[in-house]
Amino acid sequence: MISPKKLIKLAKKWRKLAARVVEAESCSTSSMAKKAHFVVYTADQRRFVIPLKWLKNTIIRELFALAKDEFGPPSGGPITLPCDAVFMEYVVSLIQRHAAKDVKKALLMSLATGHYLPSSHLHQEQSNQPSLICNF
Repeated sequence: MISPKKLIKLAKKWRKLAARVVEAESCSTSSMAKKAHFVVYTADQRRFVIPLKWLKNTIIRELFALAKDEFGPPSGGPITLPCDAVFMEYVVSLIQRHAAKDVKKALLMSLATGHYLPSSHLHQEQSNQPSLICNF
């Protein structure tokens, strides 16, 4: 029979190992995505796996249009969106939470007019209040 202390040590060891495996899988540089998903990268090279059904979302379509304007049409390489990871995480959270139409509209207006600030710009300004949408 295994002592409780040894059992706790084994559990901690397995938990650490499992965490490393999950981290390695999430940081995978493979260009393959799960079924019904696609991969995009942000300007700061963070990888996002997005469900195909989100291609109908106006925010995602606008980001793709901005990417085409900024970087040209995709040429066999990965799709890079002209935003940083923090902004993309915000977009993902809006879509997942089914945000109100006025919030989506405000985000789309800020994208269309170019009046959004990526988080890297916010850090340069030493702002204490993270605001991803501004200048309305």
